[in-house]
Amino acid sequence: MNFDFSSEHRMIQEQVQRFLSDQSPLSVHRAVMEGEQLQASSVWKGMAEMGLQGTAIPEAYGGVGAGYLPLCLVAQELGAALAPVPFSSSVYLASEAIGLYGSDAQKENWLPKLANGELIGTFAVAENLAEITESHVSTAVKDGALNGTKLVVPHGLVADIAVVLASSADGLCLVVAPLDGVARKPVDVIDPTLAAATLDFENTPVEMLGAQGKGWSQFETVLHRAAVLFAFEQIGGASRALDMAVDYAKDRFAFGRPIGSFQALKHMMADMYVALKLAESNAYYAAWALENNAPDLHLAAATARVSATQASQLCARDNIQVHGGMGFTWAYDCHLFYRRANYLSVALGGLNRWEDRLIEALPGAAA
Repeated sequence: MNFDFSSEHRMIQEQVQRFLSDQSPLSVHRAVMEGEQLQASSVWKGMAEMGLQGTAIPEAYGGVGAGYLPLCLVAQELGAALAPVPFSSSVYLASEAIGLYGSDAQKENWLPKLANGELIGTFAVAENLAEITESHVSTAVKDGALNGTKLVVPHGLVADIAVVLASSADGLCLVVAPLDGVARKPVDVIDPTLAAATLDFENTPVEMLGAQGKGWSQFETVLHRAAVLFAFEQIGGASRALDMAVDYAKDRFAFGRPIGSFQALKHMMADMYVALKLAESNAYYAAWALENNAPDLHLAAATARVSATQASQLCARDNIQVHGGMGFTWAYDCHLFYRRANYLSVALGGLNRWEDRLIEALPGAAA
């Protein structure tokens, strides 16, 4: 099939690109990474004024109602800028879960506040350092109260609410938990701009999302839909890393020649380019599938996730190699993209798990 984004979508992308270039240069990323603040609050506020947090949230619930295609391009620009804001946790995951499974009353209560940036959401699922499975969920809800611990929750230090995967008498469920009064412990992760935390719930009042016992299937659906948006963040970062490598290879001279003229570096950057273009192709189809809720959305999402993860890690790693000794220094920006690429590669489960999901989604996989 032939697919591309419309001129209106590209105009939104250009506006976001200009805003982030002006308001969220890598110096802002470094300031957050080095602990001057937990997130770039001014960037988050500016994005809210542009309506970006509510891009795909229906107008009836305080959003823009523009759909998922422009949101994909917003994600791509956020990935290219390494914007240190909780957009992925709040928009791709928490808002999406409430939008999919919340009651009308819950949507009316939570979505307008998430859409205008007043509230920050996150998605809390992990309870150990192994792969997330149904049998690993011990955090439990009983009589409307949640107890248990969630590990390494992205943006857990700055979030106001969390959508939590928990067990109940009827099986797994998703619940909305306000985080006022919830104990939070900072967690060191490869990308410090994530403001990650361990959350300890103790008789925390929660609201059930959808039917009890359906939590695992709801979780998987949210994960696949978010995977498309994470893939766009990944190709945004990979594209920026490739541009950095090419620019450096043109400007850096050795033996009287630009290092980009050496065959080893030519091949390295060609491999980066091919991986990026393959990931873009898969992500574009996944964007169409997400926008149209296509029957093969899970297959498209898994394909995009796998190829974008491979491209993101390759480009971030080889960008360092092209820069040589300078690429390993704190002063150069290469490690910023390497950090983010490695976080994104495990944010929704590792590459191996998404390869398994891809196989499981193929036609005839059950046979």
